[in-house]
Amino acid sequence: MCATLSGPAGTPAPTRRALIGGAAATVLACPARAGTAPRVVVVGAGFGGATAARYLARGGAAVSLVEASPTYVACPFSNEVVAGLRGIEAQTFGYDGLGRAGLTLLPATASAVDPDARRVSLADGASLPYDRLILSPGIDLRFDAVPGYDAQAVTAMPHAWKAGAQTVLLARQLAALPEGGTVVLSAPANPYRCPPGPYERASLIAHFLKTRKPRAKLILLDAKDTFSKQKLFEEAWATLYPDVLEHVPLSSGGQVTAVDPAAMVVRTDFAEYKADVACIIPPQRAGRIAVLAGCADRSGWCPIDPVTFESQRVAGIHVIGDAAVAGAMPKSAFSANAQGKVCAQAVLDLLAGRAPQTPKLINTCYSLVAPGYGISIAGVFHPANGLLADVPGAGGTSPLGAPAAQRAQEAAQGEDWYRTITRDAFG
Repeated sequence: MCATLSGPAGTPAPTRRALIGGAAATVLACPARAGTAPRVVVVGAGFGGATAARYLARGGAAVSLVEASPTYVACPFSNEVVAGLRGIEAQTFGYDGLGRAGLTLLPATASAVDPDARRVSLADGASLPYDRLILSPGIDLRFDAVPGYDAQAVTAMPHAWKAGAQTVLLARQLAALPEGGTVVLSAPANPYRCPPGPYERASLIAHFLKTRKPRAKLILLDAKDTFSKQKLFEEAWATLYPDVLEHVPLSSGGQVTAVDPAAMVVRTDFAEYKADVACIIPPQRAGRIAVLAGCADRSGWCPIDPVTFESQRVAGIHVIGDAAVAGAMPKSAFSANAQGKVCAQAVLDLLAGRAPQTPKLINTCYSLVAPGYGISIAGVFHPANGLLADVPGAGGTSPLGAPAAQRAQEAAQGEDWYRTITRDAFG
C-alpha cells in the first residue's frame, strides 16, 4: 500500500511550531506537572494518533492515548505481504515506545463523546475528561455499499484494507490459487484510504502471478477512470505485465455492482466475473467514534479547519488522518503523521492562548510496482478557502521512462521512509 509522510527523511523543520520536520526527530518527553498541565485525550494510535500523542507529551501536555489493540499492523507495504514478499511481522508494532514517551496509554475502546461536558466514555464504563480531544480513528468499511458484500463476505472475498488477519488471508488465498486461475480485484470510487494502494496491489499481485502462477490472470475492476500515478502504473504494466493484468475502468464497465461470495462471482453493469480469488475493496467512511462524536457530515467524513484540524462541526475536537476531509491532501500514513504533528502544535498553542501558525504540509507517496521498481508522487499543501490545497508548482511524480537504476533507488527510498515513519510514530 502507498507510503506517505510530511517530508523526506532528514528534511529540516521549517519552524519549530509547524512541527512538520523530518520524522527522525528525537522525541524528548516532558512530564507534565500534576494539576497544571492541560489534559488532552487522543483516540486511536495509528500513524496520526500515535504521532500527535508523542508530540503533545513532548510539549508538556498531560496526554491520555486510548487504543484497544495491543499492537498496530501498518498498511503501508502490506501489499508486499499479500504478494509473498515480506512477512506480516514486518508490519506489526508494539506501543512500548509510546509508554516511554511521557504519556498515559490506555488499552480501551472509546464508546462515546460528550462534547458539552468534554468527556470521552470508555467501553469499560470509565470516562476521561479533556480540555482538547484528538480523534484519529482511521476508516470503517461500508458494508452497505456493495450488495452481497457484508461483514461475513470478507472470509471468502477479503478486502485486506485494514492490515492484519485480512492481509494474511489474502496472501494465503493467492498462494493456493490454481494454475490458470483468475484473480479479481476491485478499486472503489474516491475518496478512500491510500489512493494509489489498489494499483500497487494490482502490480504486486501481477508480479506474484507472473513469477509463481504464470498461466493465471488478474482483472482489476475500477470505479474510476483516472487514479493517482496513473501514467507511471500504466507504463509499468505495459512493460512488466501485458499478459497478466487487465484493467477495466469505470467507462468500460469497471464499477462493481454486486458480489456473490458463495459462488465467487463479481458483477458489474455489463459483465459477470468468476473468480478463484477475489479482493473487494469497498467504499469507506470515518471511523465510528468520529461519527458518534458528531464530527462526520453526510459524506461520512469529518470536515476540519485546515490550520488546526479542529472539527468544523464540534468545538474542542480535532480530527486527523484518514477520517478527516483534508482537501487535496490524500488519506495516507504520511499525511496522518504530518497532520499529527501540526495538530499537536496547534492544540498546544490553543491551550496556551496563542494563535496557531498557518502550516504547510508535505506528502510523499512511494509505490512498489515490482521488487526493485519503485515510483513516487510528492505534494505540498497549505490552507486555502477552508481546505488544504496544493501549493502551485510544488511536488510532482517520478519521471516516465526512467532507467532501471532510478526505479531501484526509489524502491530503496520507500523502504527507508517506512523505517523512518514507523520509528517516529511508535518509537
